[in-house]
Amino acid sequence: MELIVTPSALSCFKGEWGIADGEIIRVFVRYVSGGETPFAFGITRDTPHDAAVTTVAEMITFYMESKDVWFLEGKSLKIDCQDEDIVFHFA
Repeated sequence: MELIVTPSALSCFKGEWGIADGEIIRVFVRYVSGGETPFAFGITRDTPHDAAVTTVAEMITFYMESKDVWFLEGKSLKIDCQDEDIVFHFA
């Protein structure tokens, strides 16, 4: 299980979101609806409390807490940018 952040996602985070070197970004699971896909990923600036997965890309730390990794089911998560939107892919 790992987090992968693509160069295009980093560019989007730095340019569109104003995230700077040294910042820490939490990837979390959130409930969005009772439909076909009831859960989705969210992103926020935060400080780790019980990080289960961590990666550093161009001096920005991305992580997921232990309570959120159940959603990955042992798979890797790739964070990318398409048309200026952050997208998530399971690998």
